[in-house]
Amino acid sequence: MQKNSPPTHASLVALGDSFTEGMSDLLPDGTYRGWADLLAARMAARAPGFRYANLAVRGKLIGQIVDEQVDVAAAMGADVITLVGGLNDTLRPKCDMGRVRGLLEEAVEKLAPACRQLVLMRSPGRQGPVLERFRPRMEELFACIDQLAARHGAVVVDLYAAPSLADPRLWDVDRLHLTADGHRRVAEAVWQTLGYEPEDPDWHVPPPATAPPGWVTRRVADLRFTRQHLLPWIGRRLTGRSSGDGRPPKRPDLLPYETAVDTGQ
Repeated sequence: MQKNSPPTHASLVALGDSFTEGMSDLLPDGTYRGWADLLAARMAARAPGFRYANLAVRGKLIGQIVDEQVDVAAAMGADVITLVGGLNDTLRPKCDMGRVRGLLEEAVEKLAPACRQLVLMRSPGRQGPVLERFRPRMEELFACIDQLAARHGAVVVDLYAAPSLADPRLWDVDRLHLTADGHRRVAEAVWQTLGYEPEDPDWHVPPPATAPPGWVTRRVADLRFTRQHLLPWIGRRLTGRSSGDGRPPKRPDLLPYETAVDTGQ
């Protein structure tokens, strides 16, 4: 039996918040790489002249993504558009899920006809009390994503169900963003969902078991997390500020992407 030839895409536009911007896959120059850059590098290696834009900005809510990114992305006419948004909304103390669903629907209705393939995601969730607290909202968001994908011909990358991405070891010290290995696995998941030949068939499998940290190590980590990440995050919520205020999109123009970019493999 003859195998189906892998797809070729000439362009990619990524929309979203810090997850798509690439936090916390930190490069030596202080910038972030992330799954979208890794995916673009792989796609560029197969398609000469491949173009890539990343409109994501950390901290953005779904309303801001719709207002600031959706129309721009739709006008670019890319082969593939990825949209990940709404999770920041579910983590707010007050969240109008009806409004979130409506905004997601608006975004999908604009983006699906504007590209060959729209990619949506069920975002990963780290094991722990934070996930348990917000799990009902998250699962309501994911149900909406599934419905919109079925209605508009989008594909859904299910990161939420992947055991590897629930493993705390794949999350940075801020407990909100994936490590470099986590982003690599997300890139692999999207790559396979788009129909490319797997490079890591076991991306969803957690790393080998290691001895858990001791009590003192855990408490020191908890205190550092609270001081460096949790308290500043609460402060921004209380004052209505965002970590992305004043930041431009990561890669605002749909331009050729060099294949020499490190794919993390």
